[in-house]
Amino acid sequence: MSRDTEEVKITYIGGPTALIEFHGLRFLTDPTFDLAGEEYPSGLRKLHSPTLTFDDIAPVDYVLLSHDQHSDNLDRSGREALARAKTVLTTQAGAERLGGNAIGLAAWTTIKVTTPDGSPLLITATPARHGPVGCGGRSGPVIGFALCPSGNEGVIYVSGDTVWYEGVAEVARWLSVTTAVLNMGAARVEAAGPAPLTMTATDGIEVAKAMPEATIVPLHFDGWAHFSESKQVIQKAFQAAGLEHRLRWVDPPSSR
Repeated sequence: MSRDTEEVKITYIGGPTALIEFHGLRFLTDPTFDLAGEEYPSGLRKLHSPTLTFDDIAPVDYVLLSHDQHSDNLDRSGREALARAKTVLTTQAGAERLGGNAIGLAAWTTIKVTTPDGSPLLITATPARHGPVGCGGRSGPVIGFALCPSGNEGVIYVSGDTVWYEGVAEVARWLSVTTAVLNMGAARVEAAGPAPLTMTATDGIEVAKAMPEATIVPLHFDGWAHFSESKQVIQKAFQAAGLEHRLRWVDPPSSR
């Protein structure tokens, strides 16, 4: 099922993958289209198949690829799909590896695109840290994204794989976010140690407090074996914090 939040329509495909329809443009987050049962480096294992294929959602204007180096954000079928999008936006290192239609962005770099009605839309790369302090050398560079209509009102924030830290707080200070799409699930990988590599429910609550006008849309909390916090954990934490009304769950269409 897709759900409308203000002017944004979000269709959840599975894991970190969702189609965001905004101001007439179609944005695809971290494409993962492999079937369940696949295994990848670092012990990653896919548990659920996507509920839609790329063919089901095409055409795609922009892929918002937080990083290309981890298979739970860009699996084999997702990688094949990149060439079928108009443009892929990702990290500078990722764009160098991918080539083709990929454009590399550093944090706080902005590009301006034109919506079908001729209005400008700014796409800004936002800071991200994929784990605890000092993890950059191991996890590699990651970015999030902000989709900003003219006037900096009604901004969609797409976190990518990050934890709550000063870079995310900076996004909250500078942008008027009304929809925050957060990669949650508290991903943990044995090779990286016990610290979570993506947002915990507590992190999500910090984002909600820092972005008081934002609807919180969790992604990337199921479908892979390395998540340590489920939808139920996230929901209970928000309920305990008195913020459950801020959550919007975008359920995938019925499984194939």
